Amino acid sequence: MAIERERLDADVLIVGAGPAGLACALRLAQLASADRKAGRAPVVPAENVYVLEKGRELGAHQLSGAIMDPRGLAELVPNFRNSAPLGPAVSSDAAYFLTATKARKFPLTPPPLRNHGNYVISLSRLTRWLGQQVEQAGINLFTQFAGASLIFENDGIAGVITEDKGLGKRGEPKPNFTPGYELRAKITVLAEGTRGSLTKTLVDRHRLDGINPQLYAVGIKELWEVPEGRIAPGWVAHTMGWPLDSHTYGGGWIYGFEENRVSVGLVVGLEYHNPLFDPQEAFQRFKTHPFVRRILEGGKLVRYGAKSLPEGGWYSMPRPYISGGLAIGDSAGMLNSQRLKGIHIAIKSGMLAAETIYDALASGDTSAAKLSTFQRRLEGSWIREEMWPVRNFHQAFRRGLWSDLVQTGIQMATGGRGLADPLRVGPGHLEYHKLANGQWKPLDRYHGDGALTFDVLTDLYHSGTRHDDDQPCHLHVLDPEICVTRCLEEYGNPCQYFCPAMVYEMVREDGRLRLKINAANCVHCKTCDIADPYQIIVWVPPEGGGGPNYEGM
Repeated sequence: MAIERERLDADVLIVGAGPAGLACALRLAQLASADRKAGRAPVVPAENVYVLEKGRELGAHQLSGAIMDPRGLAELVPNFRNSAPLGPAVSSDAAYFLTATKARKFPLTPPPLRNHGNYVISLSRLTRWLGQQVEQAGINLFTQFAGASLIFENDGIAGVITEDKGLGKRGEPKPNFTPGYELRAKITVLAEGTRGSLTKTLVDRHRLDGINPQLYAVGIKELWEVPEGRIAPGWVAHTMGWPLDSHTYGGGWIYGFEENRVSVGLVVGLEYHNPLFDPQEAFQRFKTHPFVRRILEGGKLVRYGAKSLPEGGWYSMPRPYISGGLAIGDSAGMLNSQRLKGIHIAIKSGMLAAETIYDALASGDTSAAKLSTFQRRLEGSWIREEMWPVRNFHQAFRRGLWSDLVQTGIQMATGGRGLADPLRVGPGHLEYHKLANGQWKPLDRYHGDGALTFDVLTDLYHSGTRHDDDQPCHLHVLDPEICVTRCLEEYGNPCQYFCPAMVYEMVREDGRLRLKINAANCVHCKTCDIADPYQIIVWVPPEGGGGPNYEGM
């Protein structure tokens, strides 16, 4: 039986209220305001722009390191320093190579890791502030609404269906059942973040993939409050080496905030070889290094979070336009993996999308041919200037650390070309090495000491994650039989290890093995959708409002 849905129509629908989506909305409002000041009717009135955010409030799902290059925000809001919730400006930075017991400081900080002129920020707070600017401009912003499916029409898209609310675990309507809305728009902008479920569907259906497959990393982060004087506000350090082996891409960070707060985290490329490697455990071990311990010991864990990152670079970006639609920010793979920065690029991409949209609606043409000017705008902007020299950077890290550093040096000397351009690699999930004899055993993940290091559930508590337990599982396993046969034998069920929130467990009940999914634990990092070796895990949005609450992170 077809569900009768209320239909709403807009000129522009933006799915996702992160930096990219909010920048797009605010730039549209600025263009409309400029029209009014010039005595013209706005092409896109602010009230005809809708923004959807799946989190229970703005900023709830926004997690980053985070050091922000202010370049994008300065273009969007030139006087941002007067009111934006900026943290301290970077006062000093350094890079270290870690062994198991030593920290060797690089004589010179590598240029990509130099951060003078940047700010240590809370992305969650910045997003809330941007959302206030958007709402004050008259844009309609709806929290706790997720885009469940795209409306495909002709050769493009025409809007989204939001998720049904009030469904039980088996999909049955509860007394509070409310069907999702049919939101139609002349142009739909996908700003869902990394591995957006709608963007993934669109790219697969219309074959919009880039030259290379997208490569991903997972970043795991804690926010600490440490004793006074332990770390200076604006002090920034990046690390490479231990606890990662020479064949695992990634590194750590330590950033000094105000009020004796410290951001500490580890980024791990999702193309490592050992299927039983546990990024969460590696992060906990990272904190036990004497260099990190000296900063954190005696402090208190405040918040925790995890997020995937699109690190493939320019050649891994999908085509970002189609009839009736654009993809921006992390959804379109716009991140500089060498600098570990994407906030400024996301903001700029949103601005360029808004200008493309305004021109398209002014002409009455929302075809792919017209919206392809977005690609030309990207290529003519500083986004390409920044991303082009690092277009092969992450791809180079496949043969071992020292070989990879040599390749990186050659890339820097050749403007990003390196030994091959484009440097071809396969998707990360194909990099697992098969086990000789995978057998089931009860899961025993890292426990921690409860003071400096923690088990998964303790960290999860500090993420503020919350879901309604009585709702359909938003983690779809297309063939569960593979989990108890091939995946167990070949890889030892890596989902139990790569998920930083212990969502997946193989359990034996009544003599039979089955996959148990603890969906309420999910922090929406989407690592499972990315790293599953058989690509049978599909992440879709849960009921709007569910997920982490990254307040202050």
